[in-house]
Amino acid sequence: MDNKISKITENRSTVLAVDDTALNIDILEAALSDRYDIYTAMDGETALEIVAKTPPDIILLDVVMPGMSGYDVCIKLKEDPATADIPVIFLTAMTDIHDKARGFELGAVDYMVKPFAILEVQARLDVHLSLLAAKKALKEQNEMLEIKVRERTQELAVTQGVIIEAMASLAETRDSETADHVMRTRYYVEALSVKLKEHPKFNAYLSSIHPTDLGTAATLHDIGKVGVPDHILLKPARLTPVEYEEIKKHATYGHEILSKLVSRLPGNVFLKLADEIAWTHHEKWDGNGYPRKLKCDEIPIPGRLMAIADVYDAMVSQRVYKPPMSHGEALEFIMSESGKHFDPDVANAFSELGNTFQYITQELTPKDTGRTVITADDLDAKILEKASS
Repeated sequence: MDNKISKITENRSTVLAVDDTALNIDILEAALSDRYDIYTAMDGETALEIVAKTPPDIILLDVVMPGMSGYDVCIKLKEDPATADIPVIFLTAMTDIHDKARGFELGAVDYMVKPFAILEVQARLDVHLSLLAAKKALKEQNEMLEIKVRERTQELAVTQGVIIEAMASLAETRDSETADHVMRTRYYVEALSVKLKEHPKFNAYLSSIHPTDLGTAATLHDIGKVGVPDHILLKPARLTPVEYEEIKKHATYGHEILSKLVSRLPGNVFLKLADEIAWTHHEKWDGNGYPRKLKCDEIPIPGRLMAIADVYDAMVSQRVYKPPMSHGEALEFIMSESGKHFDPDVANAFSELGNTFQYITQELTPKDTGRTVITADDLDAKILEKASS
């Protein structure tokens, strides 16, 4: 009996029968060929060659053969990820319980003793092929579910982005300067988070948050300004002490808005970040900030990053009541406030990111010829590259 591969019929299961006795091969082929497409081999080496070229659905494998034993063949099959999942049924005259145990230890799904009954072989093949079909169907179903989950996750991410833009625009509609300020501070915060990620004081926290997520949450830092009266928010001059006390309430207003969302979605990390930033970005390292007079490490890390981003942008931006400062002047002021207004480590990171901050300011400041055409994705990539270099 020569090794051979019979003609393959579409939609039929394929069985590889491996036995060094021609009579056994003939019996199996005659009895099974009307139900399955049969491959045959009379030694282990040939069996592995057939499997490599045309993997069968299941293998009937003799144990005692010249050259490679059935155990050796099974070991080779299970070592290769491409063939490891092919079910193996041992057919052998070995009846010792230890031989059977070894077969199962090597990964066989079944063990039949010669002389075998064809009806039993057919029954066991049907069972294991049914299990194999069910396993494949489950795998395909899981793959489809994974695709749907990815699609749904992407849909939710887009939805979240739209909601964030809508919320941020609430403040923008009240103050024409807010939109540019929001975008610039977003990227300042991103750059600081990338720079500080390797700092032992911040590594554990910042390693768990992607910089773009933190930056996006920062866009809602002034959402509380929707609660500030127009005559104060839009005043084209410096505020009086009374007016200043009123506008300081925007940090609490922002917390009140976002904390309600957090209570509805307690597991949403983004909303928690946005709430922390809105509520604490005016706190000071020495405890003289507002609204809660938090001090040092009591101030959440996102609030500490936002504090510098917010002050820096206010200093280098033109307002109706003041001209813009240079980067150097803003740098000098911020470093003078290190340990007082700002976390010293965050201030040091800022001082090392001068080129990055100036780049963000340049790209996101309106020009006489119109707004820059750089996309958010491009800006994200450039900032992450600059901040990590």
